[in-house]
Amino acid sequence: MILVLKPGSTEEQRRELIKEIENLGLKVHVSVGEETTIIGLIGDVSRINPYALSSHEIVANTLRVREPFKKANRMFKPEDTVIDVCGKKIGAGHFVLISGPCSVESEEQIINIARALKEAGATFLRGGAYKPRTSPYSFQGLGLEGLEMLKTAGKEVGLPIVSEIMSTDVLDRFIEDVDIIQVGARNMQNFVLLRELGRTKKPILLKRGLSATLEEWLMSAEYIMSEGNENVILCERGIRTFETYTRNTLDLSAVPAIKKLSHLPIIVDPSHGTGKSWMVASMSKAAVVAGADGLIVEVHNNPRGALSDGEQSLTPDNYAALVPGLRELAEFEGRRTEF
Repeated sequence: MILVLKPGSTEEQRRELIKEIENLGLKVHVSVGEETTIIGLIGDVSRINPYALSSHEIVANTLRVREPFKKANRMFKPEDTVIDVCGKKIGAGHFVLISGPCSVESEEQIINIARALKEAGATFLRGGAYKPRTSPYSFQGLGLEGLEMLKTAGKEVGLPIVSEIMSTDVLDRFIEDVDIIQVGARNMQNFVLLRELGRTKKPILLKRGLSATLEEWLMSAEYIMSEGNENVILCERGIRTFETYTRNTLDLSAVPAIKKLSHLPIIVDPSHGTGKSWMVASMSKAAVVAGADGLIVEVHNNPRGALSDGEQSLTPDNYAALVPGLRELAEFEGRRTEF
């Protein structure tokens, strides 16, 4: 349930109303916009008399929220969320590029790629220190050693870093060293991990699960937000369907759908979404037109020799050739490019 307040309501009147709601055993989420203030009621509202609340002198309207996700719901916060990471903004028209190799393989490799990405105009440097792989015999990443290499590369070129967390065991290191913590598709419903991330203030990049519905995805975001961390960025990375030509089926319809349902920023991963490097450019441009707030693109200096996901990685030269067109298209679509 949400309460839309009348314009001109005072802070004291809002505090009194909030206290009245909390006395009913509910939690409150307040969203203050330029023209409208909304109070979201969180908890079991089935026994609440909406007419009693709507009769309050500062309440203009009372609405039921049918979706199970509350804090992520656009009804709770009509204005787009903007997430600031090291001075770079994501959401509400700010467009970013997150780029780098699937896996950090060596310090030389990640530094060389980072330099090329910085020169091309990337906003963030990404790299996998821990890699969830289908086979236990595949390269699993370098762990904390790889994270340290990624951190070194980011500092050397001046790019904030993004990396995927696999376990709460290394959460303290990720909080200290990583600028955006990524939750991979396989961990989208690792609710223990999500709750722990919710108790931090770090921006969280939440990838859509392999077969997750939009509601399930947003409910995972709700786990993070319900613990107090509202710095959530959603990432569409393709879903599993009957089609086998591409690695996954990139669901670009998720972008406008999420924009309608939620105020959270959403970016697109065309690399995992297709699994084919030659498709990345066209799908990147399509994602911009669909309304995405950014892209996450895999780049490797030697895709044929990559220890993971080389077939979907662009070379630095191909990436550098793609970026100007993305910038031009994003700005044509009314976005403010953060690269």
